[in-house]
Amino acid sequence: MSKPSKKSTMQQTAEEAKEYLSPDKSKSKKKKGTKQGDKPKKKGKGVSRSIKAGLEFPVGRIHRHLREGKFANRVGAGAPVYLAAVLEYLTAEVLELAGNAAIDHGKQRVVPRHIHLAIKSDRELNKFLNGVTIHGGGIIPRALPVLPKKK
Repeated sequence: MSKPSKKSTMQQTAEEAKEYLSPDKSKSKKKKGTKQGDKPKKKGKGVSRSIKAGLEFPVGRIHRHLREGKFANRVGAGAPVYLAAVLEYLTAEVLELAGNAAIDHGKQRVVPRHIHLAIKSDRELNKFLNGVTIHGGGIIPRALPVLPKKK
C-alpha cells in the first residue's frame, strides 16, 4: 500500500485557481443569438426594486414623486428605497398600535379614532406628529385639573 501524496491546502487552492483561470478551448462559451438566423434569448420578467429591497411600498412610484416634486435636481438610486423603508416602518408601527387600540375597545376594524389614540399614547409618535390633525380622531379623554373631582 502506497500512501497518497498529500498536498497542502495552499497548493490545492493554487492549482484550482490555475485550472479555473486557464483558457480551455473546449469549454469556451459562445454568445447565443449572435449568428444570423439565431433568435435572441427572451428575457424573463423584470424584478421590481420593491421586491429587491424586500419592501411592500412602491419604490418606483416614490422615485417618480421625488423627481416630479422638484425637491432636487437629481435623485439618487438609494434615496427612494430608503424613503420607502422609512414610510413602511412608520406605517407598520402606527397600524400595530392602532390595531391594539381597536382590540382594547372591543372592535375588529381600525377607525381614525383608534389611529389618533395610538399616536397620542406613544411618546415618540406624539412628538413626531404633534401638529397633525386626524379627521374623525376626536379628542384625548382626560380630566382637566380645574374641574372638581367626583366623590
